[in-house]
This record gives sequence, C-alpha cells and structure tokens, in this order.
Amino acid sequence: MAQIVKTQQPTRLLSLMKGKEHFCFRYETGSEAKVLDALVDMVHRRDVAFDWFDAAVLSHQLGQHLAKELKGLLPKKAA
Repeated sequence: MAQIVKTQQPTRLLSLMKGKEHFCFRYETGSEAKVLDALVDMVHRRDVAFDWFDAAVLSHQLGQHLAKELKGLLPKKAA
C-alpha cells in the first residue's frame, strides 16, 4: 500500500506592533511573493492603519528571513 507523505514547508512569521495594533503574517517558505502582494493589499485598505512604511518594515523582515535561509544553503566555507 502506498503512503502519501505531506512535506510541509517551514512556517515563518512577520510581526509589527504599531500603537495598539499588532500585524502578524504567517506564511510558508516559498510563498514570499504572496506575502508581498498581501502587504500591498493592506496598504490600500482604508479600514486599517497600515501604510507604506509598515509594508517596508515587514518586507525587510521578509528579506532577512530569505537571507538567513540562503546562508544555510551555502557551503560552510562560503558562509
């Protein structure tokens, strides 16, 4: 009997505290483009106090996650 094995990508978290609001985005590795799209969508919403600076802060966190992941893929001498 064949088994189906689900490989789950690691879950990442972007977080921003702004006044009394807490913005939290959970995403799987590999879906970073969707996260960026979601940040842009949040900027355009009028019912949420989320601006381009907030999107920049969270996209910077996203870049830090990617850099850490890429560093882990490099050979030890290159890192």
